[in-house]
Amino acid sequence: MMQKTLAEEIREGRWRRLKALWTKESYQIVRDPSTILISVVLPLILLFLYGYGVSLDLDHLRIGLVLEDTAPDAQRFAKSMTDDPYFDVKIVRDRREIIPDLMSGAVRGFVVVPSYFSAFRYRPDVIAPIQVIADGSEPNTANFLQNYVLGAFNNWLIQERLQGDVKRLPPVNVQPRFWYNEQLESRFFLLSGSLAIIMTLIGTLLTALVVAREWERGTMEAMMSTNVGIVELVIGKILPYFLLGMVSMTICAVISVLVFGLPLRGSFLLLGLVSAVFLFCALGIGLMISTLAKNQALASQIAITAGFLPAYILSGFLFEIASMPVWIQCLTYVMPAKYFVQCLQTLFMVGNIWGLILFNLLPMLGIGAIFFLITAYKTVKRLD
Repeated sequence: MMQKTLAEEIREGRWRRLKALWTKESYQIVRDPSTILISVVLPLILLFLYGYGVSLDLDHLRIGLVLEDTAPDAQRFAKSMTDDPYFDVKIVRDRREIIPDLMSGAVRGFVVVPSYFSAFRYRPDVIAPIQVIADGSEPNTANFLQNYVLGAFNNWLIQERLQGDVKRLPPVNVQPRFWYNEQLESRFFLLSGSLAIIMTLIGTLLTALVVAREWERGTMEAMMSTNVGIVELVIGKILPYFLLGMVSMTICAVISVLVFGLPLRGSFLLLGLVSAVFLFCALGIGLMISTLAKNQALASQIAITAGFLPAYILSGFLFEIASMPVWIQCLTYVMPAKYFVQCLQTLFMVGNIWGLILFNLLPMLGIGAIFFLITAYKTVKRLD
């Protein structure tokens, strides 16, 4: 029987230690209900909230309609407004009747059909047949109201022209065409971006509690007394949570596609690769936090403050990065979630655009490597 060399014994010893650490963390995941809560239940709750409860589209917006003109064409325009599913219309004859509702928030704005509305088809000098007054305390809603009313008015003009009741259309007839999200469903945009937020929360919060929990329970001292290496310790603790995160990402992606109808125009395998790279970053952030903070409460607070909130605000998920100040835009380049959001929106809404995918994968790999190097440097085998 051949005797094993020293190098083979060292390799086998490393593998046994790594397997022991992996097994220990796996049992810890099964025994700890909070881990399952964070990795499975919380993502599903967030996913259904973003899918059903959060929308950037307006539906049944409460507005007023001031009909100062009672001619048949004004009545037809009013009918087109009341039939529109985007509006809940309250019709009055004098704008003074609707102003108290605007001040109280009962309506978000009102549309004035002036007394000269019917004359616009006969008089070329009449260029503004309607007036839109919106509540500016909510700028987004005010902009939506303005655009929606303009769209409703243009649709009415086209219908009137088709029926031969209007001899002229506005000087410019805009015919928009949208790519990648033809229905302009904000739910698709929100769901693809929310996956990045969910994975950030899972990766940072789960691993932020790993080492901190070991210190609190006193098991880290026993581990430090063994011959487990730093690399083995890091890999042994990360690998179970990496697999758990990938399972959670798979569940969320499948539900997004099957339940909410989110289109997946790219490859599912490429989606898995992108998710694995980002999870590598998120776990690195969480492990670094747990190494620096030896208290679970402090580690969880730091994870939410340094991981979840920047990802939510600075990733481009809800807020346009180009509209931020320049120095804030510079901060976004060190946020892994920014690159992950762009990858997800590309894969779900566009397809396998390798130029964009690789452009965002490389920074995520670099950022994740930096976090793991910091963790390895700060994790030393001493008890002080």
